[in-house]
Amino acid sequence: MTGQVLDAHVRIGPGREVELDPATLLSTMDQLGIGQALVCPGERHIAVHNAEGNDLTAAAAAAAGGRLLAYAVATPWRGAAALTELARARAAGAVALALDPVLQGFDLLDGLTDPLLEFAAAQGWPVYVRTGTPPSALPLPLASLARRHPAVNFLMGRSGATDFWIDAAPALRYAPNLYADTSYAPWDTVLSGLAADPEIGTGRLVFCTDAPYTVPGSELGKLREWPLAERARAAVLGGTARALLGITGPES
Repeated sequence: MTGQVLDAHVRIGPGREVELDPATLLSTMDQLGIGQALVCPGERHIAVHNAEGNDLTAAAAAAAGGRLLAYAVATPWRGAAALTELARARAAGAVALALDPVLQGFDLLDGLTDPLLEFAAAQGWPVYVRTGTPPSALPLPLASLARRHPAVNFLMGRSGATDFWIDAAPALRYAPNLYADTSYAPWDTVLSGLAADPEIGTGRLVFCTDAPYTVPGSELGKLREWPLAERARAAVLGGTARALLGITGPES
């Protein structure tokens, strides 16, 4: 199963409370049978030091032989300079965009991120947006943003965990280009509810560990324990993420 599993959100480098270096991440992936991971830099890189963060993830991805894939980050307040930084990250190998309304200080519906999202659409990049922190990072406003940008596929980071899980399902119903992150969510309540919804289903669920803020083995273990058809499990554990990234051919 190693080649089939893709962790769609990990943060590497120094954080405010935790730190994860690429070598440790790759060792954990080997132990758990995770083939690939999308990596994002830590909080200060997302908020302020974007270029340093993009250099960190690009270097980690380049050294990992295809096992690590880089998110690009850019603070939308920088305007044209943010787009220049995203173009630089793309040239270095970035394959997706990560946004954080709280760390970057914007409202999801204030229009500030529109140029970045238009850039992502032009590259065919999926966009990860962390949710779960009121008032600016919530599932339902993200769904409205997704409706405004139908050419972009959005990953609802943390799916509103934990106080806003109740909004995950209506957000997913409202925006068909919005996908749910499985991290933190119990399979027997939150994930099963989303999977059973005829307007959502397992095809809209994407495996993320959100390491190092979680225990990756527990995040993967719950999905392996979840009584799903193997085809559906394979989609959640990597197939859907690869489709969003446009990865085709033999799995890495």
